[in-house]
Amino acid sequence: MEMKKALLRLTCLGLFAPFIAAAGGPTPLDTWSFEYAPTNWNWASDGGYLPLSFTNLDYSYLGDGTAVVLDSTNAAWLHYPITNSNGGTELPVSDGTVVFWVAPFWASTNQSGTGPGVSSRLIEVGAYSSDASAGWWSIFTDEGGNTLNFSSADGNGCQTNYISVPISWITNRWHQIALTYSSDAASNTALYLDGQWITNGPPTTCLPGSDALTNGFYIGSDSNGIAQIHGMFDDLFTYDHPLTSNEIASLFNKYVAQYWLNPLNEPANIVSGPSSPTNVPTFVAITGTGFLTNATAASPCLTSTNPWFTNLVARPVVTNGTNWTTTLSFTIAGGSNGIAYDVLATPAPLAVGSITNWQWSWMGQGYHCTNYTIFGLPPTGAFLVLGGPQDSDSDGLTDAYELLVSKTDPHNPSTSGDGIQDGWKYLWGLNQFLNNPAQSGLRENFSYFPEGWLSGVSGAKSETVRTDAEGNVTGN
Repeated sequence: MEMKKALLRLTCLGLFAPFIAAAGGPTPLDTWSFEYAPTNWNWASDGGYLPLSFTNLDYSYLGDGTAVVLDSTNAAWLHYPITNSNGGTELPVSDGTVVFWVAPFWASTNQSGTGPGVSSRLIEVGAYSSDASAGWWSIFTDEGGNTLNFSSADGNGCQTNYISVPISWITNRWHQIALTYSSDAASNTALYLDGQWITNGPPTTCLPGSDALTNGFYIGSDSNGIAQIHGMFDDLFTYDHPLTSNEIASLFNKYVAQYWLNPLNEPANIVSGPSSPTNVPTFVAITGTGFLTNATAASPCLTSTNPWFTNLVARPVVTNGTNWTTTLSFTIAGGSNGIAYDVLATPAPLAVGSITNWQWSWMGQGYHCTNYTIFGLPPTGAFLVLGGPQDSDSDGLTDAYELLVSKTDPHNPSTSGDGIQDGWKYLWGLNQFLNNPAQSGLRENFSYFPEGWLSGVSGAKSETVRTDAEGNVTGN
């Protein structure tokens, strides 16, 4: 946990300017950018309104500047009033829009991760009760991190789940979530992910009453601080009316680069190395030296059942005056002769739980008793592991690669069940989780039409076939 927190607190060196509300767009009721000086973490909104309470919060520079982190083994919450000290509404529950960014420290179970382990609350008013006896309004995930939901209850027995959509998230990957909602019977609710419309739901009907509203709303957890997002939360916007799809897309486009192209963010940091697939003596889809360079023999040479890294040296390298990367040199020790070991890297072990939750990249394959160098690793550092050659399902991908990089099933050669091996899908650029033959856009789609049918004939006809002087076949 301490290592994770240290990584979260890496200085951003002014990579991005503080968050600024979208100029020229719709005016929000309030925004929460969580941009504070390190000595002034009061968690106030950008409008200057303080939270009612908070506990066990952390922060990260892996978002747009800074982001609030709720990921504690103890109760953690961030609690704001629905009506601010000037009488203005901070979060309307009947008609409005909420837009915010989240990044989990977990991967969905459909990505071979563990999910949050709880029905994590992103934004919540009131509290859930199985009989709808309590007022409730919530945007939340399921325990496996496979669905995103919007529900509410009025506290008098009326409860509705307006929206439930599948998600498949990986750790540390930022997503923009936008929800529009209206109590107008002629209107609807709508969910957008990363600027794209996903689905509509019915208008809001079962709305929490004053008892729930006077208790305010929570960001990143429930009122008990248990159902935490276990991740990062940033840039919340609230509006008093439903935004249009164009307005939501505009908000996404204005700020997506600050999340997805931030050099401290995972998606921009480590890419997999180039592979040289082979089918001799067996099919191997991912093989070769990749990004591993400067291979020299190491002495003395130790052998063992298991391999390990030793002699690690990390050096910062400054490019273009301000940008910098890390060059890592190491030796693969132990192991056995003639075995190629996968070198796998992740930007930083930010997630709790199994390492299969983290997003890994393949750096290349190396052999024991050899020194290697990798250039261009992220300035924040990296976490590396070695993977063995075992390929339990003979699909051309090692078990280590499937568990960590592709998140496919190492014991099923065709994870999607369509009969195409996972290794071949990698080489062909196909989605390893889709039934690809069932996708019409990936098929040659033939159709029959009368002009193409063969015409029936009757009787008999003969013809003499011979060759001409040049050897061409001719007939009568």
